[in-house]
Amino acid sequence: MSEAADKIENVEANEVNNSGKKDKTDRVGFGKLMLWQSRMISVTVITLVNVYLMIYCTDTLGIPAAMVSMILVLSKAVDGVTDMVAGFIVDRTETRWGKARPYEIFVVGIWLTTWLMFTCPANLSTFVKCIWIFLMYTLANAVCYTFLNANATPYTVRAFRNEQIVKLTSYGSVVPMLAAVIFNVVFPMMMGSIATSAAGWSRLIGMWAVPMAAIGLLRMLFIKEKYDVETPQTKGEKIKVHDVVTLFKTNKYMLLIALMNFVFNFVTNMGVIVYYYTYIVKNVGLMGVASLAQVIAIPLAFVFPVMLKKISVARLMMIGFAVSSLGYLINFFAGANLILLIIGGILTGAGTIPASMLIGLLIIECAEYNEWKGHHRMEGTMSSVVGLGQKVGAALGAGALGVFLSLAGYTGTAETMPGSAFTMIRLLFSLIPMALFVITAFSLKAYNLDKKIPQIQAENQARREEYKKQSGMEE
Repeated sequence: MSEAADKIENVEANEVNNSGKKDKTDRVGFGKLMLWQSRMISVTVITLVNVYLMIYCTDTLGIPAAMVSMILVLSKAVDGVTDMVAGFIVDRTETRWGKARPYEIFVVGIWLTTWLMFTCPANLSTFVKCIWIFLMYTLANAVCYTFLNANATPYTVRAFRNEQIVKLTSYGSVVPMLAAVIFNVVFPMMMGSIATSAAGWSRLIGMWAVPMAAIGLLRMLFIKEKYDVETPQTKGEKIKVHDVVTLFKTNKYMLLIALMNFVFNFVTNMGVIVYYYTYIVKNVGLMGVASLAQVIAIPLAFVFPVMLKKISVARLMMIGFAVSSLGYLINFFAGANLILLIIGGILTGAGTIPASMLIGLLIIECAEYNEWKGHHRMEGTMSSVVGLGQKVGAALGAGALGVFLSLAGYTGTAETMPGSAFTMIRLLFSLIPMALFVITAFSLKAYNLDKKIPQIQAENQARREEYKKQSGMEE
């Protein structure tokens, strides 16, 4: 295994071509790119699986939607504590495998607990079912997903050069996007034929859990941490609790990103699309057809490196939210018209690509800002804070869906639905997310770190070089 990894690294490290000229420092080989994105494939799929949790609980287990919402919200109380602890632990970690790399093992835990979540015995009482869902959801998200969030950026900046990260993030985003398209096409079809009972749901999730957990482990096994990016001013010092307090006091940009991530995930994780195709389109299988059309937006990722030379990541995200808002507006007029739904789906999907795939670049900018201010970089803690925004937004989005549906008179086991439930499903699929994305786009105007970052990076690099020179360290 280590021999295979060394071969991959040798290919990447080969900087001399036949003409004797050096290759660009931002080059990332296809093999390493695929290995690096393996965990992202796994996490993307499990995120999409969780979209089906609400309809599984309401329509298969018979749990009232409002009660499911309460479960998800209560779980976030635990999540808020574990997020801070996980980031702190990652920032303090030093092992022979590196700082962040060992925590990749949690990808196995998140798939195991998610499968157990969808394996709740249908003959239990409603109260026991709620306890079961709460425990499994909390273990999956408040523990496993928390550590996977916390280690993501620290692992990235220690495994790749700064010049490589933009291309790795942009081009690499195509891989999980393709995985998402495949999942969104295949899963609804499998759901229609397999998930017809509680046992069927367990079998369906298990069929995805085993291969996805194995795929998710690949980058931990093959990608090493190679670069030391510790802040010269704080090198050798362990992160302390007061450093976390200082981070919240001095880095407003991190908080702004976390807020943006909260709203973004609130919208994208409501899971209303399943209800829309079930009750408005009246054919859940067509959801896969509409999702397949989103493959048209995937080539956008290849344009990002060029675009990011002209505009900042934050500005690209603003444009994306505007595009998604237009897509949600089209959804409002679509009804059961598949052509309009496909157009709306393409726009909403394309617009969310920057926010879903490039947020790590903003965390790195915030880490550079921390270093520039003379503090620890704290990528792990910042990843946890931003990840907390993601998970709370996702849970409250799913929770809000249950509350809104309940208020509108929706009951999963009822033979007929009131018109108010249909109206609410339409609004949650169109105008409500449109309004939230418009607000989010305008809020990003306050993120002005992108204008300062070139100078900040240059000054940080100069300090590192001076530290190496004074320490007698070689380049």
